[in-house]
Amino acid sequence: MDHLDQLKARFVVAQNKEIPYSWEEIVIKLTHLALNRELAFMELSGGEPTIVLLSGKLCMVDFATESPIGRRSLCYDQPALEARTKFPPFGSALGMINRSKLRLINEAEYFALQAIKPFDLKTSSWILTPPEIRSVGGALFAENRYNRTFVYQNSAESYYKSRGFRTIVYLE
Repeated sequence: MDHLDQLKARFVVAQNKEIPYSWEEIVIKLTHLALNRELAFMELSGGEPTIVLLSGKLCMVDFATESPIGRRSLCYDQPALEARTKFPPFGSALGMINRSKLRLINEAEYFALQAIKPFDLKTSSWILTPPEIRSVGGALFAENRYNRTFVYQNSAESYYKSRGFRTIVYLE
């Protein structure tokens, strides 16, 4: 099964009545935006890309129950990776999606996705950090514990085997 077939299978299973598009219309949007590379990255790194409607806009987002396995143990971005001289991780969240149309999900999107389906019950995910926090060395991550979504801060250089990141790309 190729990546598009896997995405279609998730779309059909979800049968989201709120999405006002047919599968054929979604394929046209994906093709028009040339998102094959992004879909492959999301799928191959364990993100389980899914089509959802967020704030009335169609998007493709990582919907794996836990932070994608192929995107864990990373610091936040390239400056954080370069600053980590002792025991550096193999990469950074933003570095992995550099030169793609994907971006980290932000805090509002994280909360909206948690309302659709709880995830990060055992893991956590870096989320897009506002410049005013990043400029002083911090970065944000989020998780779901005790049936509640939490957003925390950490130094951008930190990394943990249970922290990864989720991506999103809007189709409209």
